[in-house]
Amino acid sequence: MAEFKDEKWQSDLYQVQTQRDGDVEERRFSADGRRISITDAVFGDIVEGGVNYRNVGWLGTSILMMKTQIGLGVLSIPLVFDTLGMIPGIIILITIAVITTWSDYIVGVFKLNHPEVYGIDDVGKMIFGKPGQIIFGTAFVLFWVFVAGAGMLGISIALNSLSVHGACTAIFVAVAAVAGFFLASIQTLDKISWIAWVGLIGILAAIFSLTVAVGVQDRPSAAPDNGLPFVSDFKLIADNGWSAAISSCSSLVFSYAGTPAFFSIVSEMRDPKKYTRSLVICQTTVTVTYITIGIVVYYFCGSYVASPALGSAGVTMKKVCYGLALPGLLATVTIVSHLPAKYIFVRLLRGSVHMTINSFTHWAVWLSCTAGCIISSYVIASAIPVFGNLVSLIGALLGTLMSFQPMGFMWLYDNWSVGKEQKTLRWKLMVAWSVFVIVSGTFLMIGGTYGSVIEIMTSYNESGGSPAWTCADNSNSV
Repeated sequence: MAEFKDEKWQSDLYQVQTQRDGDVEERRFSADGRRISITDAVFGDIVEGGVNYRNVGWLGTSILMMKTQIGLGVLSIPLVFDTLGMIPGIIILITIAVITTWSDYIVGVFKLNHPEVYGIDDVGKMIFGKPGQIIFGTAFVLFWVFVAGAGMLGISIALNSLSVHGACTAIFVAVAAVAGFFLASIQTLDKISWIAWVGLIGILAAIFSLTVAVGVQDRPSAAPDNGLPFVSDFKLIADNGWSAAISSCSSLVFSYAGTPAFFSIVSEMRDPKKYTRSLVICQTTVTVTYITIGIVVYYFCGSYVASPALGSAGVTMKKVCYGLALPGLLATVTIVSHLPAKYIFVRLLRGSVHMTINSFTHWAVWLSCTAGCIISSYVIASAIPVFGNLVSLIGALLGTLMSFQPMGFMWLYDNWSVGKEQKTLRWKLMVAWSVFVIVSGTFLMIGGTYGSVIEIMTSYNESGGSPAWTCADNSNSV
């Protein structure tokens, strides 16, 4: 038996080659003697006993994808149908589902073509240079920080409903922020996927309980009791003005705006080639759930649907639904706070040995990132305590920018130079489609933002709005 060992030192790591009977096994070790199990284009060398950022399976990926979408957005869909009408609402929902599913697919393809890409800002840098990196990176962080703020607001509504306004609303928002900090500080998405499982089951149980409840109740909780049998005033086609309509479209975009999170999720998959399988499961489940909830709840409640929708089925079921949804809302805050914190963390420590080892620097930077994102979200939730308007504004201004235009440019970036030499029919159609996605996304972003701002101003003029850091009960909004 012939055996030899050859050690090759390379700065802070070395590799060992062992030959036995003609077979060569190569093992790589860090300078402190721990074996390097994975070398990733983003996270670098992942050593045994360190933090493994490449450990999410395809099923966990599906759950994480679904939880970034089924959460806050689904609670506004019945109200969207009330604004648009049931038929236009369904058509626009399916249209946005198709566009965002393609966008999500392109994320996976682009990641396989460019393993070094971690976030949407990397895409911006590749296509538009340094300005693109700054714009997309800033938009990514702001988007998820705002979503986390909306999630904290949703938790405060749930706690107010369950406790019959047992404490100041500002206290409930603070409780949501503290809980979100501890859970979002979990280091890897494979561990957070278990929280996503619990959250997804909870939110699905809540919204399907609501669906059953509105079908058997005498009248929605917001409908006046005039002694007559309640008859739903749902409309197949509604006309509530352009600003209200485009603002509602933005809410639907928000419901599918998990796309920017998929960059982070695919980066932590064990096998990114299984990304498309996870995506199909996610988008099919999400779309069926959205259509079912939107149609049934709006059909039975009509214009008396609440926002968030869980308050539509009377006092008792309101408590039941919010009790079931509370883990889901907390899971949403956890995931959407973890994402921007992880993004900033990777940007600060990328290329450093502290990225994957449990050093003081690792933990100090990581906890600082999560704390910074949580505090920012808390301020937003307390300063803009209006759930429906906040959702539509986020969807319009940031959700569209993260889910439409970049993916059109990504396909063109990878296929323009090669395809224009032959210009096949498929290439021409895909170019047209990519341009359509870019243009439609820009239209929705500009128009939706304008419409959302108008709706917020109208709401405040009519009701006076809710003051910042308010103690008032926010669980009775409709």
